[in-house]
Amino acid sequence: MEKVVILGTGPAGLTAAVYLARANMEPLVIEGPEPGGQLTLTTEVENFPGFPDGIMGPELMDNMKKQAERFGATFKRGWVTEVEIEERPFTLHISGMDDIKTEALIISTGASAKMLQIPGEKENIGKGVSTCATCDGFFFRGKKVIIVGGGDSAMEEATFLTKFADEVQIVHRRDELRASKIMQDRARDNKKITWALNKTPVEMMSDGMKISGLKVQDNETGEEQILESDGIFVAIGHNPNTKFLKGKLNMDEKGYLLVEPGTTDTNVPGVFACGDVQDQKYRQAITAAGTGCMAAMDSERFLEGEAVLDWSQNL
Repeated sequence: MEKVVILGTGPAGLTAAVYLARANMEPLVIEGPEPGGQLTLTTEVENFPGFPDGIMGPELMDNMKKQAERFGATFKRGWVTEVEIEERPFTLHISGMDDIKTEALIISTGASAKMLQIPGEKENIGKGVSTCATCDGFFFRGKKVIIVGGGDSAMEEATFLTKFADEVQIVHRRDELRASKIMQDRARDNKKITWALNKTPVEMMSDGMKISGLKVQDNETGEEQILESDGIFVAIGHNPNTKFLKGKLNMDEKGYLLVEPGTTDTNVPGVFACGDVQDQKYRQAITAAGTGCMAAMDSERFLEGEAVLDWSQNL
């Protein structure tokens, strides 16, 4: 019987593990197929406090894991296929290992950026391909970049990138944008933003070291051309990793878990959610870590309250 199990090893899950381990709660952390979360797909992280010279994403996550292990957190690799949270203790079904029972559960499984799934994309992540303008925009000061997408997030990221890049080109496979009118107008009024609409991305071009451009196909003529660029930002949305929780916990139409405002409490007592799995607005390492701290404290107080209740019933 575990006191508390944490699902996920991004900034949220590892921060929760550090706090719980230091409180002698002996948390068990289940690592999924991509330990470390989205930060392991980045190169240098310059906006996480405490690292004035920056730090590599994988190194930052490895340091967090070592810190949690130092205080007594245990890590196991596995894939959670189903959870039984109708009654406590909760039961977790995990591929490759026996079922686990726990008194409290912290879900920090994150959200995965939607990708274009075209040649040159996956192998160039961190080499000019990014899914986070806020994280990586600074690296493209004075450069020319491309944003792929037509929604509000794409318009927002394009506008943000104009603070650094000399030119930001928006590529969208339709001739009309999905973004709200106010976001479209803001982008169209920005002189640094150019447009390549009704064009489908075909391949990301690279010189072997970094991105050099994006090959697109004109949807009307079928003609292909290469749009030169120093960086490509994919902004077509995110998918929260919550499929295994459908019908178990309250979530919005996109699948993000809903929590009580100001807490990490889900609709099931004893189950808490932190990080990008419940945040589609900020999606930053530092905000994820903050909610990881909240989840640790919320779960600790929940378990202490249960212990007090059990003790009083024995009087």
